[in-house]
Amino acid sequence: MSRRFWVSLVLLLAVVALAGWASYPSTTKIGSRPNILRQGLDLQGGVHLVYELNLSNTKDEDRNQAIESTRRVIERRVNGTGVAEPNIQSGRVGDQQTVMVELPGIKDINEAIQLIGQTAQLDFRETDDGQNWRPTGLTGKQLSRATVTFSPQTNAPQVSLVFNDEGKTLFAELTARNIERPLGIFLDEQILSAPTVQQAITSGEAVISGDFTVQEVKNLVNLLNAGALDVPIKLIQQRSVGATLGEESIKKSLVAGLVGLGLVMIFMLINYRFVGLIANLALLSYALITLALFKIIPVTLTLSGVAGFILSIGMAVDANILIFERLREELKEGKELKIALEESFRRAWSSVRDSNFATLLTCAVLYFTTTGSLKGFAVTLALGVLVSLFSSITLSRAFLRLASFWRLSAQLVRAI
Repeated sequence: MSRRFWVSLVLLLAVVALAGWASYPSTTKIGSRPNILRQGLDLQGGVHLVYELNLSNTKDEDRNQAIESTRRVIERRVNGTGVAEPNIQSGRVGDQQTVMVELPGIKDINEAIQLIGQTAQLDFRETDDGQNWRPTGLTGKQLSRATVTFSPQTNAPQVSLVFNDEGKTLFAELTARNIERPLGIFLDEQILSAPTVQQAITSGEAVISGDFTVQEVKNLVNLLNAGALDVPIKLIQQRSVGATLGEESIKKSLVAGLVGLGLVMIFMLINYRFVGLIANLALLSYALITLALFKIIPVTLTLSGVAGFILSIGMAVDANILIFERLREELKEGKELKIALEESFRRAWSSVRDSNFATLLTCAVLYFTTTGSLKGFAVTLALGVLVSLFSSITLSRAFLRLASFWRLSAQLVRAI
């Protein structure tokens, strides 16, 4: 055995050991980064909301675009709150067009409802007497981005605005003609602040300050960056999903996964004996690495995502079966064990590559053309397939090479 092989083997075992440590339930942090399994709505509970869209003032030819635009704005707003794996889909309830929103693990339901339902129409207004405000044409449409900052004088949280080129020109003209006058900043017809203009501002930047908390500023920034809703919406259904259902689902899924893993391992032992044992070691390593990646990335697990993981368990030994059957043929032809091992991996590789590539291609189609639970299924299945390639080609190969180093284990390998 070459020195390169031993170094590679040590590195592979180190990867498996680290994966085992990361996947262990008590390992909840890696450094300062959280290391936990995220759960979707059906596993940890949350809230299910249905909104009705008011399309009465929308032209028929513009309805589809307005529906999709509203769904995207809601999705951006929800994503800005940090909710993991939300599911936002358009649909119908009777004759009414709706948008369904599922928020797993949400704690403050009223805050989420308020955030989703706001229209976020930002505009700047000027006045001559400080009481009657008139529009200036500068609105949130000219906004490039909004960020959370803190006042250098008071350290109070505030919203910093950066306008696009059109907004920069409008804001410069607006501030130039309103020096020593208040400039009203309105959100949804409610005045947020009315700072007095000291000089013309040509940088295209502005600040919204006031008696805000940090969370209020974050919510406002999220609303402004997400944009305004194209059509009015109304909450028509709200349903809480209990965590008890999630706990029961997790138990059943774990049982299904363990049963599936156990049956696959028994099949490999019966059919391939000692070589099957090696494949089972690689399969256990696969399970540890996959679970560790779920926690580290992190991947939000839903029931469909768990199904993808369970499916990938069976697929994880697919490559091993192809390789082992090829190994049997090579040994029947009277080839030496080491040569037979290399030939079996080399000749089986094209079939293993093509079959797994086809699965990954299907996962890509599911991921980019679907939402919610189907997307979670695609992610877990694709990740499982990639790790299974590593375990079956790299780990199994290393273990078999190691087994061929000793006479007794080499004889057991030949007895495949």
